[in-house]
Amino acid sequence: MSLDTTRINQSMTHFDGQDAIWLFGYGSLIWKAGFPYLERRPAYIHGWVRRFWQGSHDHRGTPEAPGRVATLVRQAGAICHGMAYRITPETLGPLDVREKNGYLRLVTELHFEKSERIEGLVYIATEDNAAFLGDASYHHIAQQIAGAKGPSGPNRDYLLNLAAALRELDVEDPHVFELERLLPPLKPTKE
Repeated sequence: MSLDTTRINQSMTHFDGQDAIWLFGYGSLIWKAGFPYLERRPAYIHGWVRRFWQGSHDHRGTPEAPGRVATLVRQAGAICHGMAYRITPETLGPLDVREKNGYLRLVTELHFEKSERIEGLVYIATEDNAAFLGDASYHHIAQQIAGAKGPSGPNRDYLLNLAAALRELDVEDPHVFELERLLPPLKPTKE
């Protein structure tokens, strides 16, 4: 149950001919880049909120038991904090594969401290992709995250690492922190 968006993203030509591109990360890209970059800086974008509404069938879950990972949802007046990376265009190839499960590249304006702004990219999974799960109660989302595991590890680790990274950036995100609070504790394993 995935829509492989790799080809769609690789046909994007907005930044062709540039030596470097800014990429905004708001989920795992904050704490787990996994790619080479030229520069890394805290940043934010306007008009979006982070939500655990995207299904993960390929990283933090399986097609039979999808996990939930972050995407962005439009909200007037909102600010979403994350991490910006200045990357070479060659880095987009592996990122397109990493974000292939419904995420599309979108051009956005990134904001840095001291009113600095620059045009960059962000990967967003919108409601029209096959893996989009949408809104649900916090309890339901937390339970789904607690029970999901995929090739990249337990879904709970994604949530906990994101919450820790946001705290490190001194960012308040009520959605993420409420899911973290409701995450059931791990059951002790029998030896």
